Amino acid sequence: MARRFLKMHGLGNDFVVIDARHDPLSLTAAQARAIGDRRTGVGFDQLIVLERDAGADVFMRILNPDGSESGACGNATRCVASLVAGGLGKDDLTIRTISGLLGATVHANGLVTVDMGPARLGWQDIPLSREEDTLHLSAAAGPLADAVGVNMGNPHAVFFVPDAEAVDLPTHGPVLEHHPLFPQRCNIEVATVLSPTLVRMRVWERGAGITRACGSGACAVGVAAIRRGLAERALTVRLDGGDLHIAWREDGHVLMTGPVATSFEGVLHPSLLDERVPA
Repeated sequence: MARRFLKMHGLGNDFVVIDARHDPLSLTAAQARAIGDRRTGVGFDQLIVLERDAGADVFMRILNPDGSESGACGNATRCVASLVAGGLGKDDLTIRTISGLLGATVHANGLVTVDMGPARLGWQDIPLSREEDTLHLSAAAGPLADAVGVNMGNPHAVFFVPDAEAVDLPTHGPVLEHHPLFPQRCNIEVATVLSPTLVRMRVWERGAGITRACGSGACAVGVAAIRRGLAERALTVRLDGGDLHIAWREDGHVLMTGPVATSFEGVLHPSLLDERVPA
């Protein structure tokens, strides 16, 4: 059967959103890859499938363009919160992912705040393949070294550099994503501290490559900068697509605030959902 979808984005980090709360949908990795092809499918940084959840307002399943499943996506969570809030007629929501529950608030000005939960900082939390100080990771590639490890529902390695624009991220990003230190692969951020309240960031996302924005990555960068003593506990992270506002509360929870947008809606052709889509 054909399926309706929304194309949404947060700062250019784009998503195909399928509402399967009333008509369940199970996608294979091959089907996700077919939908994600920007030439023959729709294209996305992540594919979001909304499902019913007895203990939350909605369950959000997150699939990457390579068909793998992700545990967190901050920009997508904001989009989902904005979408679901309108249907439920309330501004405060609880959204479940495979990594746990996330609280979200839709503000009158259209911005959405997501409580991304506590930053997890232990070496087993990232996770790493061996015990290391997560404030100074050993993984390195080219000029990138001495990263900070943070788990924000998914693993991140934040590299502080003099000029984030100058880093050859297409070359070094995939090497670091698959570094032996990261048994579940890793999201790679390069960041330049411009002031105690402003950090410039670029990102190579696990399973997706370079994207214009990454909400969980912005949270990881904020936490890493604060841990290094480079930033205040409330700051702005400037991504290719725009700004996200990050606050690391004293209780360990990380709040992320930013805009959302809907680009268009459409119908997936049944051929993209055919179980015989080649792997």
